[in-house]
Amino acid sequence: MRIVVVGASGLVGRHIVAVLHERGHQATTVARTPGPDVDHALDATKDTPPLEGHDGVVFAAGVDDRNIPRKPAYPTFHAGNVEPVARLLGAARDHGLTRAVVLGSYYTHFHRTHPEWRLAALHPYIRSRVEQARAAREAAGADLPVAVLELPFVFGRAGDRLPNWAEPLEKWVTSRSPLVAPPGGSAATTARRVAEVAVRALEDRSGEDIPVGDENLTWREMFGRIADATGHPRRVRSLPAGVVKAALRLTGVVHALQGKESGLDPAHLPDLLLRELFLGEGTPGAIEGALGETFTR
Repeated sequence: MRIVVVGASGLVGRHIVAVLHERGHQATTVARTPGPDVDHALDATKDTPPLEGHDGVVFAAGVDDRNIPRKPAYPTFHAGNVEPVARLLGAARDHGLTRAVVLGSYYTHFHRTHPEWRLAALHPYIRSRVEQARAAREAAGADLPVAVLELPFVFGRAGDRLPNWAEPLEKWVTSRSPLVAPPGGSAATTARRVAEVAVRALEDRSGEDIPVGDENLTWREMFGRIADATGHPRRVRSLPAGVVKAALRLTGVVHALQGKESGLDPAHLPDLLLRELFLGEGTPGAIEGALGETFTR
């Protein structure tokens, strides 16, 4: 296969390119910033990469939930996650491409399995991810299947690329601040695993929603293992749910005073953070190697 990888310089994008090459495929790399391994430097939110002569495309870019734009927030997330995917998949359909993968969020999995949580209605970021999947498939049409990978926390390293949240989390667990964790937890996976699933979806011309989770961790387990990986093992103390709720309410007040709006509404975020957002049974220790790569210098 010849595959266009949009976001090829990112953590997961680099792994996808590597797995494509390992399995005998060709990758055309697209990223916002020029580099020695970037075939086309362009902003995917504004421009569509060259697609002619290719079999498929991967969208591994977009705006994540750490972004806190001016209010209202949804137009920012729509512009970063929905519009470029619809434009890219529409162009892919017109050029006769036969397979596509979009890297999304596991929040869309929980939106689908727990409609009573009203995630898309309450959180602009999650709404953009739900709309991203819908718009991608609508633009692609019936002859271009689009697999949407629903991703939780992704651990790992690709050269100098790390998860965006790794540095602040490492600073916290290695500081003198108390190491505390609320109830709840999350699924986790690795960049390598996501890449393998993405390439297999391309090979199979999958059009499915694919949750990718390898290990389920409570917040207490996750923070403790991160501390161990940094070489600063510490006891993780319990943080009462009420403290989390109060802190997030205060965060929402600060955002309102600044004229900003988070993609994950602080008023309703405890309903997510304090749950066990697990995917399947999980395998204990499955992310250990990637966790070490993420936090070992």
